This record gives sequence, structure tokens and C-alpha cells, in this order.
Amino acid sequence: MEPVVTVGLDGSPESLAAARWAADEAERRRLTLRLLHAWPLLAPEPAHAPAEMDQNYWARRIVHKARAELQKRHPGLSVVGSLVADDAQHALLQAAAESEMTVLGSRGLVPVESYFLGDISMPVVARADGPVVLVRAGASGPEPHSAPAAEGGVVVALKLHGPCDHLLEFAFASAAARGLPLRAVHGQSLPVAAYAPWGVDHDVTEEIAQDARKHLDQILRPWREKFPHVQVDDSIILESPAKAVVSAAHGAGLLVVGRRKHRPAPAPHLGSVAQAAIHHARCPVAVVPHT
Repeated sequence: MEPVVTVGLDGSPESLAAARWAADEAERRRLTLRLLHAWPLLAPEPAHAPAEMDQNYWARRIVHKARAELQKRHPGLSVVGSLVADDAQHALLQAAAESEMTVLGSRGLVPVESYFLGDISMPVVARADGPVVLVRAGASGPEPHSAPAAEGGVVVALKLHGPCDHLLEFAFASAAARGLPLRAVHGQSLPVAAYAPWGVDHDVTEEIAQDARKHLDQILRPWREKFPHVQVDDSIILESPAKAVVSAAHGAGLLVVGRRKHRPAPAPHLGSVAQAAIHHARCPVAVVPHT
């Protein structure tokens, strides 16, 4: 199968925002955009029935409407529609295994009722084999026919220990595709030893920061060499990693966070940084699995 960006559609404003963002990303990366709508009750094709009797009518309409808008905005983009007679979660997980990335709508902390956005998006993020990007309505760029808006850079959240190649590959490629800078952020809570009766011991915090920066430089060096045209800034923030990452994402165009791939389990979960990013960051959030 040719490389694709897959977006899950359910007709909600959030899924349409995700589709617009995914179309922009597919065009940047010169990939095909796949519009996926999954519904277990889809009738076998072809359905020879008048529109008022066709149980696939609304599913087709969701995909057709999104495709028409996206083709108008991106006339040179290859866009394919995909109606799948399957459970949405299963269909999206399978699509994620076949796609360069999967894009879904998100409402952050707002209560959700949408088919894709309620019980579906979080299990997909936690289980997917490939990157999943969550996009809020209003975070996908300018509306049709409006003037282009300036886009912020890419922020990537990094730990200093453990594998992070998939995470950095995605982050650097995203920054390169946009022609925008990349900011690598490492948040680290202060240990008890950093505190003194009068407050924070600055000698201890300076030592912690210098050690962290040395490790961060080592991690970033080969990627700076691989992507020499990407401007890279790095930040060591001595506070809760979750708070540091959400704060650093203010004004960004994309936040990239990692999650560990889990062995098969009844309820895979996300780490605190990924959870905070998904619920609190205002920009699109890419969650990239790594071993």
C-alpha cells in the first residue's frame, strides 16, 4: 500500500478540523490523504436503493462532503475515501498500522459525545502502532477562503534515557516539512536535595541542569546532522515534565510527545506527559509510540 495520511471522520466539527490539518500535512509530505469512516452497519456494496432507503447515505455524505472541500483547497492532492464496515476503534487501529500517521479530532477536557471522539480516540492513541495526531476544532489552520495564518514551530518533549529515535524522526521530519524551527524540551522535577531551608539551592539546580543539557546535546547531535536545515533550540526546564511540556507548547504549531508501546493488555495507558499534552495543549498533539 502506498504511504498515506489517514484521518478518521464522523461528521463532527472536530473531525473536519482534523481532516483539514491532515490534508495540509499530506500535501507537505507529498502523501495521499485517506478519509476513513467506519460504521459496523454499512450495507454491502453496491446498495441498489433510492437515497431515502439507503442505509449508507449518511456515511457516504460525511466522506463526500469532506472530500469535496479538501479537493477544492488542495487541487493537486490525492484524496481517497474509505467506508469500512467495522467497529471504529478496530478500523482506526488497523489504519494506523498502514499509515504514516493517523489524525483524529479532539475536544481536550470537554465532555464528548461523538462516535470517534468519545470512547474511540484515547484507546487508539494508546494502542496504535504508528503516530496519532489529535486536532481540536480551530487548531487546524485558517478556515476556507480566509487569509493564511502564521504557524508556530514544532515542540518535542524528550526524556534523557531510553529510546527516542521514532519520536525524533517524526519531530524533525515535521519541522523540515514546514520549514520551521524545532524546540526540544526536557522537563525534570527537582529532587529533595535541591531544596534548602531558605529555598532552592542554586548550586544543586545548576549541576542538574548542566548534566541534563549534556545528555540532551548527545541525543540531538545525530539528528541535527541528519536534518542540517532545521533550526533546533533546546530547553531544560526544572519543573514537572507535564507542566514544562504544556507550557512550552504555547504558541506552537505542533507538539510531539512519545509513549511506550505496551504488551497486549486489557487497558493500555498513557504516561503523564502524553495525558497532559492531549488534555491541555491548544495546538495539535502527535503521540508517537516507541519501544
